[in-house]
Order: sequence, then C-alpha cells, then structure tokens
Amino acid sequence: MTDFTGITACDAVSGLKAGDFSAESYLDFLLARCEAHGALNAFITLDAEGARRAARHADAKRATGATLGKLHGLPLALKDNIDTAHLPTSGGTPALRNQRPGNNAPVAQALLDAGAVLIGKTNMHELAFGITTNNAAFGATRNPYAPDKIPGGSSGGTGAAVVGGLVPAGLGTDTGGSVRVPAALCGIVGFRPTVGRYPGTGIVPISHTRDTAGPMARTVGDIVLLDGVLAGRGGDIEPATLAGLRLGVPRGYFYENLDPQVGTLAERELERLRDLGVVLVETDIPDVGKLNEATSFPVALYEVVTDLRAYLRDGGSGLTFEQLVEQVASPDVSGLLTSLLGDGAMPEPVYRQALDETRPALQETYRNYFRSNDLAAVIFPTTPLPTRPIGEDETVTLNGEQVPTFTTFIRNTDPSSNAGIPGLSLPIGTTEDGLPVGIELDGPAGRDESLLAIALAVEASAPAMPPPRL
Repeated sequence: MTDFTGITACDAVSGLKAGDFSAESYLDFLLARCEAHGALNAFITLDAEGARRAARHADAKRATGATLGKLHGLPLALKDNIDTAHLPTSGGTPALRNQRPGNNAPVAQALLDAGAVLIGKTNMHELAFGITTNNAAFGATRNPYAPDKIPGGSSGGTGAAVVGGLVPAGLGTDTGGSVRVPAALCGIVGFRPTVGRYPGTGIVPISHTRDTAGPMARTVGDIVLLDGVLAGRGGDIEPATLAGLRLGVPRGYFYENLDPQVGTLAERELERLRDLGVVLVETDIPDVGKLNEATSFPVALYEVVTDLRAYLRDGGSGLTFEQLVEQVASPDVSGLLTSLLGDGAMPEPVYRQALDETRPALQETYRNYFRSNDLAAVIFPTTPLPTRPIGEDETVTLNGEQVPTFTTFIRNTDPSSNAGIPGLSLPIGTTEDGLPVGIELDGPAGRDESLLAIALAVEASAPAMPPPRL
C-alpha cells in the first residue's frame, strides 16, 4: 500500500485529479490508519463502507472524463455536531446518539458537492460546551503528541484526526475558540471565519450570534482550499508581502500570565517575523478583557437555551431541552446546563445589554484598533498554556497556581469570537516536552481573505513541525 502519511489536502486533490492514485486506494490507507490508531478515539462514527462507496464513485467519475469538483475524492471528517442525513449527528451527547437529521448542513453539503468523501464524524466535547474533549458519553479523545493529554476542544476529535494522519483535513465548529484551541494544542492550522461567512444552519448550536464552522488542516493552503468551497469563493489567494506588514502586539491581556515555554516560543516567532520585515506595533486593545467578560457568558448562556430548544423542535428529535439536559453525561456540561434551568436562567435584560451595548462596543474597539494603528492583523499566543492531562476538566496548573480550565484555555480566543472577526491559529513549535504551541492571527471583520494571505506568507517561511510519534 502506498504511504500517504503527511500528504496535504491540496496535494491529495492534485494527485487524485491527475490519476496518480485512486480515491479508493487513498481511502484504504486512511482507514487502515484509523484502525491502527483507534486508541486516539478521534471518531464517534467511522463510516468505512459509505466512504468506500463514495471513493469508488469518485474514481468512476474521473474515468468517464466528467468535470471534477474542487475536492474530488478527498476524504474529510466532520465534527459530530454538523448535521448529516446518512450518519447520526449526536452532538457528543447521549440523547442525540441516534439522531438522523433529514438534511445535510449547508457546510457539509458544500463539501460533498465539491467531491469530498465523508469518512466519519469526530468526537467532541459534549454539546461543544467545553475545551478538553473529555467526553463522558463517548470517551476522551487523546492528543497524538501526548496520548495522556487533551487535544483541546470542543473540536478535539477533528484536531486529533488531522494531526494523527487519519484524515488530511476536517471541519470543526468554533464559538469561543473550539477550532483554534485544538489546532494550537495539536500542532495544526485552524481557521475561524468572520461570523456569517459560512452558512450556520444545520449545526447543533450554542449561540447563533457566535457559532461558526471552521476548517482544520495541516497547512494554510489546505485551509484556503476548504474556505473556497465553504464560502463559495472563486479564484485563489496569494501570500501577502511580509516586508512592511503591520501587526499589532497587544502585550496587555493577551501576553499576560503565559506558560514560560509558550512565552518563549511566541517571542521567538515575533523575532522571526521582525527579521522578515514585519513591523510589530506594540499597542494594547483598550478594555478588551472587560468588554469581553461583559459579553461572553451573558450571550452564550442565554442563547444556548433558546437555540437548542429551536434545534430540537425544528429537527424533529422529539426531545425537549430539559430531556436533553437530563441525559448529559459529562459532569462539567451537565452542571452548567442544569444551572440554566428555572431560576438559574440568564436574565434577558443582562443578555440584551450584552448583545445591544457591550458587544457593539467590543466590535468598535477592534475596528478602532485596526484603523487607528494601520494594522493588517493582530498576533498573540493562541492559548496561554500547552496541552494538559486528560481529566483536568475543572482546573489546571498554570505558573504554580490552579486556574479554571475552560476560561484559561479560551482567554485569548474568546474576544475575537465575541467581536465576530476572523482568526487563525498556526503552529510555531513545541515545548521541551514535545507539546505543540500555536500563535493566532486575527484580522478585521470581513477581511478573511487578507488574513489567509498573511497566514500563507507567515507559514511559508516557518520551520516544519515535527510529526507526532504515534
């Protein structure tokens, strides 16, 4: 069997279209890896037979000389909160274990229409409400770089599958960091687009004003490929010119209380970019922490109740929100959602203030920051710390202190989520223990293609990441 280890999604599509190898042979290689590395627990549902039928169809289509899609024969994985008609969409929770939506989510349909082969649905933090992918219903997903540690979350299954070489790329979802955090902890690339760039329906929701699907892959070029399909974008994206490019470095908030090795790697990356001609503008984003705190949980904890109720009702699950919550298996998720029932619900006036006042203020703060400093993007460590052991769902150790796991890991990714602007995490190296570290680039709202162009240029000159030793 041909060894396709490490092949990028772009190279795979090129080879498949050229006939250098068949879709079925490529799929068989990946399925063998899925079986060999099943202990990673990256998948909730692995659809070997369905994927094989799709791969054979792709090969037959090429043999007829028909026009081939942008993702012809490319095996992909979807996070298991993205609706698929022929596979269950569990949301990582027991009550939806056998749910079969009537239609594919638009983002899933776009990938399939472009010729992708769906290999399976990946594990996730239950109902996407967490950052470890330690799922009590379907088991913990393991980080391929360190199997005793978390891959991040909530899209941890997709992250583990991509870096483990089980698929070349996949789709996650991101509310407060759930694509970028696992990308950072798994040493891959994760992209959160501007809210609304991709269709948001057909996804088990947390917050309709914050949720978005996001591609995850080993290279920025692969992200660009998937973004083109998901956004319906024509044409390619060329790398930006780094010389003279102005990037903001907000030392306040984003660089505070970092794990020492994360800080060292981040400073090394900044120095590398400076040597390439990037202009680093050290200026803070005013009141970003205060505005984010006043926006984040009021919006998410109010909308998760209303949005999940609507999803359950419109999807024909036959479940109420209360019945769903009653069956939640993961203690952290159960405790949080149970607290929102009855008198514990987020008050609507608090939600309205966050949505109508503090969120617009946060968005205006970002607009002013980019505009007044003439910045193309802002750069900072994706997470303040590298991966931590499985089971530390409530607290983790950072610089000798016990800190909350969830809010610590999303500290740097959450503000741009609430502002609705695009962000992308890139790997920048590993700690002395071989654990990946990521750096994030955020851009102005709607400037997704410019951000991807910057990321292409940054990646092109970066040292290659060492692969995990599976």
